[in-house]
Amino acid sequence: MNYIEPDITKQIRALLNENSIEFEEIDHEPAITCEQSAKARGCSQEIGGKTILFKDKSDFRSFVMSAALQVDSKKVRKILKSSWLRFATTEELREIAGVEKGALPPFGGDILPVDLYLDESILKNDRIAFNAGMVTKSFIIMKVKDYLKLIDPIICSFTK
Repeated sequence: MNYIEPDITKQIRALLNENSIEFEEIDHEPAITCEQSAKARGCSQEIGGKTILFKDKSDFRSFVMSAALQVDSKKVRKILKSSWLRFATTEELREIAGVEKGALPPFGGDILPVDLYLDESILKNDRIAFNAGMVTKSFIIMKVKDYLKLIDPIICSFTK
């Protein structure tokens, strides 16, 4: 099966190159789950950056955590001061980011038009690996300190 590289993948690669950030790009078999992605990359699940797009009453927001952990929706609702919260639908992921489930990269700002929340678990690792708009391409294995230079997240704790 041929996969067409989405614009978001090209944008991330360009952002990394423009900022002279070293990264590794791995093409692999389709990997929808965090476990599949980690296995395909040959890395521990802990360094995986799992990104979830949530919708509350007012807007969409992106939450990034270690792929080895689970999101605590009660903590997310508390952070957002919202009594209502849901996951983005497949259609919304396509509309907002141009990606399918499992391929949402851990960015906001210039790459994705959403606020970015980063769980403290990401800061415990030296490296981060994530799907970059495709379930067949892992972009990136890069240093967390370099990743932090590219984003402007709200750092908090929202995992179990």
